[in-house]
Amino acid sequence: MHPELSVELCARLRTAFLTAGYTADGVLDVLGGPAHAALGRGEPEAARAASRDVGALGTLIRLFLLGDTESESSVRAALGPVPLDDAVAAGIVTKEWRAGLDVRPYEDSWWVVADLDSELWGGAVPADHVLGVGHASVNLARATARRPVGTLLDLGTGCGVQALHASTHARSVTATDLSPRALALAEGTFRLNEVDVELRGGEWFAPVAGRRFDQVVCNPPFVVGPGRVDYTYRDSGLAGDDASALVVRQLPGHLTEGGVGQLLASWLHRDGEDWAERVTSWLPPGVDAWFVQRDVADPALYVGTWLRDAGVDPRSPEGREKARAWLDWFADNDVAGVGFGYVTLRRTDAARVEVVCEDLRHAYDDPLGPATARWLDNVAWLRDHDDALLRTRFTVPPTVLLEEVSEPREDGWSAVVRRLHRTDGPGWQHELDEPTAKLLAGCRGALPLEDLLALLEFAYGAIDVAAALPVVRDLVRHGMLVPSGP
Repeated sequence: MHPELSVELCARLRTAFLTAGYTADGVLDVLGGPAHAALGRGEPEAARAASRDVGALGTLIRLFLLGDTESESSVRAALGPVPLDDAVAAGIVTKEWRAGLDVRPYEDSWWVVADLDSELWGGAVPADHVLGVGHASVNLARATARRPVGTLLDLGTGCGVQALHASTHARSVTATDLSPRALALAEGTFRLNEVDVELRGGEWFAPVAGRRFDQVVCNPPFVVGPGRVDYTYRDSGLAGDDASALVVRQLPGHLTEGGVGQLLASWLHRDGEDWAERVTSWLPPGVDAWFVQRDVADPALYVGTWLRDAGVDPRSPEGREKARAWLDWFADNDVAGVGFGYVTLRRTDAARVEVVCEDLRHAYDDPLGPATARWLDNVAWLRDHDDALLRTRFTVPPTVLLEEVSEPREDGWSAVVRRLHRTDGPGWQHELDEPTAKLLAGCRGALPLEDLLALLEFAYGAIDVAAALPVVRDLVRHGMLVPSGP
């Protein structure tokens, strides 16, 4: 049986939350930074202490964020205009006056409705568990380009997180999911936030067959392993990385010309196989593609992580049995690791497409979304101006720094490493030789590239222009060289 979160009930719940101050900022103000951070680490006691004696807001924090049992009278007072019988009937709270659903504040005065996580659930979650706001969904939201679009599809919406973000820059949003429970909870999320989203049920792209969108976002069930479904939020029933491959192959067919698709994906690392060749083999024609690898996990770590995510103790009989079957599948398929990251796709009718695979496993703080939008712009600029590259004047942005590492020699210090750093965005780095470093030093918007190369040739001898241009293209693609005019 799935929750029935009516329009009237969600409106009353929204009023109760706003009256109590149960928002992201309100919770942070009450808890304070240290207790809020401790709660995020799964350490609730500081938050429990901070939420005492703060009335309705404290009750809501303990009820929904800590999973505590509260008195009937305090729950009644905290929910205000929401009748307790209606809250119980909808599954929001139980008759023991505990949370029945995970209803929590999220970012811009939003709330997200999902199932209780494994810790509050008290063990392994049900097969139709609907995940709340997790690391994967937050990472995808931070990596998504946010530019005004007409139509946007959130494929596999889950609890509706991506569609909430999409509502800020898309005129109309469509969200799909295979799970009836996910659709019910996502509908509650949208009603609670007064966001208009078209909801459709069905498998993969079937609910939107024949339709195209200006943007598609997707957090698919990308977990890699045997072709089985233990949990609908993470398992597709397809073996290996076939779920990610399916989305990459089919998504461009649902984009308008110039439309952009972005998804989280996983891919196998097999002995003797290049991961980049594997993922690019999934691409249909007419697509610019950027694959960003954020992590690679060894099979044992991967299996243990996903077992714990579902609330299964890897040491339990169930955990040992599932781990054994999973690891045997990895061994039988020569899997050395599992890559994870972001995929950006753009439908284009250009004669030449751009396909790039990059490792970005280092830490960085800035969201990837703005860098993604800029990458798409830079790729388009390079395609349109490739014949005029030598006639273009470039500048080096102030966020780009040159690091030099030198070693002592008899005649003084000698540079052994020259590394260009972009200090914003994903923190790209490029190692350079001395002539290229000198070339960039001259990129101040005054002289075209061909004149700078001529000056370098005078100083260093013959310059291989054919070898220099790919370096320039890489730097333009990464925003480390900016065209300032022909």
